[in-house]
Amino acid sequence: MTKYIFVTGGVVSGLGKGITGSSLGVLLKSSGLKVFMQKFDPYLNVDPGTMSPYQHGEVYVTEDGAETDLDLGHYERFIDESLSKNSSVTSGRIYLSVLEAERRGDWDGKTVQVIPHITDEIKKKIYLAGKNGADVVITEIGGTVGDIESQPFIEAIRQVRMELGKENVAFIHVPLLPYLRVSGEHKTKPVQHSVKEMLKLGIQPDIIVARTETTIGDEVRNKISLFCNIPDENVIVAPDENSIYEVPMTLFKQDLHKIVAKQLNMKLKTTKIDHWTNFLTKLNNAKEVVEVYVVGKYVELKDAYLSVIESLHIAGLENGFKVKINWIQSANLNDQNYQDVLKDAKGILVPGGFGKRGIEGKVLAAKFARENNIPYLGICLGMQVATVEFAKNVLKLENPNSTEFDQNTPNPIIDIIKGKDTQTIGGTLRLGLYKTKLKPKTMAHKLYKGDFAYERHRHRYEFNNDYRQQFEAAGMVFSGEYVEKKLVEIIEIPTNKFFVAAQYHPEFTSRPNKPNPLFNGFIQAIIKN
Repeated sequence: MTKYIFVTGGVVSGLGKGITGSSLGVLLKSSGLKVFMQKFDPYLNVDPGTMSPYQHGEVYVTEDGAETDLDLGHYERFIDESLSKNSSVTSGRIYLSVLEAERRGDWDGKTVQVIPHITDEIKKKIYLAGKNGADVVITEIGGTVGDIESQPFIEAIRQVRMELGKENVAFIHVPLLPYLRVSGEHKTKPVQHSVKEMLKLGIQPDIIVARTETTIGDEVRNKISLFCNIPDENVIVAPDENSIYEVPMTLFKQDLHKIVAKQLNMKLKTTKIDHWTNFLTKLNNAKEVVEVYVVGKYVELKDAYLSVIESLHIAGLENGFKVKINWIQSANLNDQNYQDVLKDAKGILVPGGFGKRGIEGKVLAAKFARENNIPYLGICLGMQVATVEFAKNVLKLENPNSTEFDQNTPNPIIDIIKGKDTQTIGGTLRLGLYKTKLKPKTMAHKLYKGDFAYERHRHRYEFNNDYRQQFEAAGMVFSGEYVEKKLVEIIEIPTNKFFVAAQYHPEFTSRPNKPNPLFNGFIQAIIKN
């Protein structure tokens, strides 16, 4: 029978419930179990797909095309498993499903209520996650205990415990344990109040993962144990770390996986954690630094590019280097200053984005990289601006552009996917995993070491094949294609050291010890440059 672990947070948000759940997933998977992860978000958006990156950070895309919370990126990178649309559930999606059912008459005229209709829909998502063959489902409840938005989720998981029993359901609570430097002591009262709030809602946490600045002594641990009604060994300490990748080992040393397995009556094989310790060795031994200029639209909020950041670091460590990112706001680049701003760049990455703001700056970044033979990696919009720049400055076409930014451009290098409804925001994107056929003897083919790449997409506009012959005659190579619809997936300029751009998002498939091939090649090119 599938076991269920629910991770809640208390006192303040942003403590790392997702990292805690992901780290536990690493330990359980390393102990021979199949793990699936899930996130419940309390906001009323159906998904984060139409939310500004400044509101919610990056939109992470699963293989089956779900637009999800960025925590799923952590989940996949840590447990090295591909998740699905059932891994990301919002209040908006829950309420939408219930209300659509009401409109269809599914409730036979009954009054629709939070309990049982909303909570039953939440439980349906939980149990659905358990039907994919996983031994363990780890579910993070977004927000903070006590938030009115989270209450239906808390009630639902309380009911799951009642239905399945304590031997099949575990509650892990992640509260803040503040350290007062003035008095030099940890204060347990916020933890106690957070657990008290849980008790009010009918849930006694089985394990407390106390988030704090530093480690704690036995006196503090015993106090938490006493007042929160759990054994001493079930008080786990998660101090601040230099890297999130240190967290699994911190929890491993405190036997979190064994404590969970004992409660859930699971038999664990010998925990083989070598792959993780090997990655930490790379992390701790990297001394030299490689710098990357990231020219983006949302650079004020780094979480908007979270998977790009992690992919760069993973690729850097794979090659023995730490990566330093120099953030450039594309909206601030213009014809007068771009050469001066980018003059010291050893490698330039232009990531994805939506909307017109800052586009000219991205075009200039692609131009600078191409003309100065600087390694360039373009992602999604970063590929599109590279083709617009090439059309403008190499092909000398009149005002080339994307119809996303100029519907009246005489040279629509990038155009809308044909046959789609362009009036509705959301639901019109090419989303999820697609198969890319790679052209032999190209950089892409060399990097992927084969004839195909399988990568995830999130975009609405495509390269216009009407211009393909002109581009090829001028030296651009279309090295990757979605054959079924003849859509351009990868471009490169072979006369440059490294000038590669992809229509998809390669950052979504980077994993510790397994950097995505495009990121790995990009970092190697910078090192050689």
